[in-house]
Amino acid sequence: MGKIIAIANQKGGVGKTTTAINLAASLAALDKKVLVIDADPQANASSGLSINVRDLKTTIYECIVNGVEPKEAILPTEIPNLSILPSHIDLVGAEIEMLNFEHREKILKSVLEKIKDAYDYVLIDCSPSLGLITVNSLTAADSVIIPVQCEYFALEGISKLLNTIKIIKSKLNPGLEIEGFLLTMYDSRLRLANQVYEEVKKHFGDMVFTTVIQRNIKLSEAPSYGQPVLLYDPDSKGSYHHMQLAKELIEKNTK
Repeated sequence: MGKIIAIANQKGGVGKTTTAINLAASLAALDKKVLVIDADPQANASSGLSINVRDLKTTIYECIVNGVEPKEAILPTEIPNLSILPSHIDLVGAEIEMLNFEHREKILKSVLEKIKDAYDYVLIDCSPSLGLITVNSLTAADSVIIPVQCEYFALEGISKLLNTIKIIKSKLNPGLEIEGFLLTMYDSRLRLANQVYEEVKKHFGDMVFTTVIQRNIKLSEAPSYGQPVLLYDPDSKGSYHHMQLAKELIEKNTK
C-alpha cells in the first residue's frame, strides 16, 4: 500500500519542488519504490528529474482531463526505484476544463488509486496556489508535508493553508493528516532564521520535522543540471539533509 504525500504551501519559493525531488531521490536510494507526481503547470519537478517536457505526448494533464491510464504517462528517471508522472504547461487549462466534471475534486484520487499500490511512497509536488489541482492533490493524499521558509513572512499564509486542509478533511478527505512542517532555506547565521525556527516549533511542536534543510548552493544548482542533489553532489549538505529527512519519514511511518 503506497502512502501518498502532498507537498503543499500556496506561498511560492518555499522549496516545495526541491523537497519533492530530493526527498524522492533519497527515499529511492534507501530502497523504497517512489513515484513523483508533478501537479504544477510549471513542470519544475519534471525538468529537475531530466524530463524534456516539450517532447512529452502524455502527462498528468491527459490523465486528469482525458482519462488516459496513468501507467502510460509514468516515466523512469536516472535513479533506480524513482519514477515520475510528469506535468506540462497545459495543466494551467485543466482547472477550467474540470469545472464541468462530476466529482471534480476527486479526479486525481481516482487516477492515483490505479497505481499507488505499486509504490512505497507517492509524492505530489503541488502548485503554489490553492486552486482545484491543489484541492485534488490534498483530496488524493494520505498526508501533507508543509515546507516553511525560514524568512520573515514564513508563517503568513500557513493559517490559510491549514484552513484549506481543515475544509478538505471535513468535506472531501477525512483521513488527511499533516505529516509535518519542514523548515527550509535555513541559515543559522541569521537571527531571523532562528526566530522563525523557534516560532514554528512553539506553534506546532512535534509536528515539525527534526531535520532542517539548510541553505546550500549545490541544492540550488542541481535542478539546472536536471538532477537531484544526491546525484549532482552526494557529499553536499543538501544531499545529507534530504537523506536525513527520508530516514526520519521512514522511521515515522514504520512505528
